[in-house]
Amino acid sequence: MDITSLRPGLKVELEGNLYTVVSAQHVSPGNKRAFVRARIKNLKTGQLLEKTVREGNDFQIPDTEEKDMQYLYHDASGYHFMDNETYDQTFLNDDQIGTNKDFLQENSIVKFLYHNGEVAGLQLPLFVEMAITATDPGFKGDTASSSGKPATIETGAVITVPLFINVGDKIKIDTRTGEYLERV
Repeated sequence: MDITSLRPGLKVELEGNLYTVVSAQHVSPGNKRAFVRARIKNLKTGQLLEKTVREGNDFQIPDTEEKDMQYLYHDASGYHFMDNETYDQTFLNDDQIGTNKDFLQENSIVKFLYHNGEVAGLQLPLFVEMAITATDPGFKGDTASSSGKPATIETGAVITVPLFINVGDKIKIDTRTGEYLERV
């Protein structure tokens, strides 16, 4: 594969593992060979890697399939999803879900990525709206500060929110970074 083809969102295979490109920057240093500085995310472990890619590296475009699935519920055995077209149910354990569990909402639609007939990863919607279940109270005038406070959302995850956010407020969260975006 040509290194100039690396774009954010592209799925690549490297050393037998499946990755998605988070960012790619083409660098041309004067009289030397050009290269691409890429940040890639392992779809199984969620680990971010920085790679310097020169022409001739062994990146390959894998044979993958994406399918929309609806998240149904979580119980002691794991997470249950349903294909909305065939109504087949798929089960994933905690290891397969990874950090995605922090932003999974019941009845939400997620994309499953299949590689060689097996689930290789899942992609949540880019933004989710969740309610705050626990945080320190906000005070009048706490609107212009750049600092934040920890808050627990309805899935039990803890994120940093502005000081004016209170229990019961609905907020919008970026699922890629886990950051607060705005109050809804």
